[in-house]
Parts: sequence; structure tokens; C-alpha cells
Amino acid sequence: MKSFALNISQRFFYGWVILAVAALGIFVSGPGQSHTFSVFLVHIQADLGISATSISSAYAFATLIAAFGLPHMGRLVDRFGPRRVMFIVTVLLGFACIGFGAAAGFLWLAVAFAALRFLGQGSLMLNSSNLVSHWFDRNRGFALSLMAMGFSLSMAVHPPLSQWLIDTVGWRQAWFWLGISTWVLLLPPVLFLLHNRPEDLGLSPDGASGLTVQDSVTAAEHGLTLREALATSTFWILGVGLCGLSMLVTSLHFFQVSILTTQGLGEAAAARIFPISALVMIVAIPLVGRALDRFPTKWVFIFGLIVMIASLTSAAFVHDLTSAMIYAVAFGINNGCTMTFFGYVWPRYFGRRHLGAIQGTGQMIGVTGASIGPLPLAIAFDMVGSYHETLLLMALYPAGCAFAALFLRTPTKLLAQQSGDAAQ
Repeated sequence: MKSFALNISQRFFYGWVILAVAALGIFVSGPGQSHTFSVFLVHIQADLGISATSISSAYAFATLIAAFGLPHMGRLVDRFGPRRVMFIVTVLLGFACIGFGAAAGFLWLAVAFAALRFLGQGSLMLNSSNLVSHWFDRNRGFALSLMAMGFSLSMAVHPPLSQWLIDTVGWRQAWFWLGISTWVLLLPPVLFLLHNRPEDLGLSPDGASGLTVQDSVTAAEHGLTLREALATSTFWILGVGLCGLSMLVTSLHFFQVSILTTQGLGEAAAARIFPISALVMIVAIPLVGRALDRFPTKWVFIFGLIVMIASLTSAAFVHDLTSAMIYAVAFGINNGCTMTFFGYVWPRYFGRRHLGAIQGTGQMIGVTGASIGPLPLAIAFDMVGSYHETLLLMALYPAGCAFAALFLRTPTKLLAQQSGDAAQ
């Protein structure tokens, strides 16, 4: 495997192969993502005799429980490397899919939800972004944005594929074949193509030719421990901001059709907003990645928070197709920013040495936000029958985060490590 990778690297940077496998990992996480679950909910209700409220509660609780396992997953990635951990996660995800299809009651369903969320939406995405962060430095933003295209492809493929499987073999057998496809698609490239870091092959991140191997290894050893990262204001500014983005994006996804229809749009027009936002997201993701590589990180992060404000306020004022299109564009850019930020900011501010533990904790914060995100809008609608005021009130959250992001700084200890090595 090493000789094959070295032969490839003589033609082009092997990091692009790693990026392709990481994007495939994001795609294969589809069975653990909300857009796949949504196709199955009606069929699960009918088969198991469980109410929609019960399924939604189990889903939210399982997502929250799964989130708290991600810091431990990050530590395993630091200790054993993403290749070994990703192989085990892929095997377990396939079994989780098969187990989900065999669910016989509420408790089994809740446990299977937690397994799919932890392994798919959590662990596979964590491992994929960890790989890309090690293999790219100067082009990390662009590389992570290309990796995120795997999520867009999953949104386009997994729902219709799942519906076809349900119509063909039933919802239980559909999960069996989703599990088999997980193994077929991801296990061979993980086994035969993945290498944890460019330094393992005597290469440098981005394929840089001006660095010695020792320079590259030294750069890989830069980084704060999780304890040191948690002691910085930078970690908490990023964590609170990303939690807010995850929470609010999930809220808008969950209630988008309800928001638009209660404000005057027909159901068909409201449903057509989803593909428009998805298309804008596909265009926006590489642009956001390039911006992160070219401009100061804090200003791009602030831009993403401002776009979140625009998404919430434009959603509050939708009343016809034109205003809905404005919202669709803002929300598409919003999704592109959020997907790219989650992989980029942790190595940027805390280095690569303990990246798995820091990424795992950061992703836990984001997934926690996603699990509780829909609650404020749900409570407000039940109380007052409208989303308008709550959407405007929620926009204050990213506004406060944008102000806090003005104070983002690279931690002084990481700067000291870098300057100390440069002086040697």
C-alpha cells in the first residue's frame, strides 16, 4: 500500500486521494443523517405503532447521547490514527444499519438511533475531517470544502435511494442493504488507500516541496492538548458560535416547510425551496473554503454568523415566492459556511498534535446544539401560533457570537511553539 501511494505521489499529491476517500466517508455517513431518517419515519410509525412525538423524542435524545461519545472517539483517533478507527467505525455502522432494520420496539429503536448518529453523523464525519486536516495546511479550507461535497451528494442520493428500497423490499430490508452498501463503498478504500498523515510517507502537507521531512514532522507536532485548548477564550468563542450555527441551521431545516406555509406559501412552493438552497450550498462551499485559505479566519467566521442572521430574518419576513427565494439563497450560503467551519477552525487555532480530542469535543458541542435546536421554535409556535417574533429573537444569538468573534486570537502557546521551532 505504501509503495502504491508513493508511486501515485510521483504524479500528483497523494493528499487528493485522501480527500476523495474522506469525501466518500462523508457520503457514506448518510444512513446516520437526518435527511435519510426522514424518509423512514412514516413507515416506522405504521409498523411499530409509535407516535411521531415518540420517534422525534427518541431521535433527539439519541442524538444528544451520541454527542457525548465524540470526545472519546477523538482521543481514539489521536491514539490509533484515523485509518484504523475509520475501519472499525465503518464495520460497526454497517451492523448498526442492519440492527436498525430489525427494531422491534421503542427501546430498540432509540438505541439504534443513538448508534447510527454516533457512528455516522458523528464518528465518520470526525475521522474524515481529521484526515483532511492532517494532509492539507495552506489549502485546508478548500480541501475541507470539497470534502463537504460528500454531504451534498448524500442529500441528493440517500433519500430517493431509500424510498426506492422501501418501495421494492420494505423499510426493514432497506436498512439491510444500506448497511451492506456502507461496507462495499468504504471498507476497500479505507484498507488500501488511506494513510494517516503525509509524514508517514515522507511527504509534506499540500505536497509542499520547500519543506524537509523533519520540518513537516515538527509542524505535525505543534498543538495544544484538549485541557490547554479548553483554558483559552478562543475555544469557547468558537464553540459557542458553532453550537449556535448548528442549532439554528437544524431549526430551520426542521421547520422550514411549516414556517413558509404559515406565512403564505403553498406546500409545493415551500418544498421547492430545499433544492434551491442545496444548489446554492454546492456553489458556496468551495468559495467559503477559498476564503478561509486567503483571508483572516475570524472575518470569514464573522461573515458566516452574519449570514445566519440573514437566514433567520429573511425566514421571518417570507410572504411570497420572491421573499422565499431570498431566504433560500441566504440559507444555502449559511449551510455552506457551517459545513466548512466545523472541520477548519480546530486545526487552525489549536494545531494538529491533539486534533482528534479537540475536534471530538468541538463536534460534541455542535451536535448538542443540533439536538436541542428545534425546541425554541416548537415551543413558541405552540404558545403563540407564529414563528415570526421567535425567528427575529433568535437572530440575536449569532449577532452576539459575531461580536465575540472579533476577539478571536491564535493561542499564545501555539504561537510560541511555532516561533520556537522557526528559531532553531
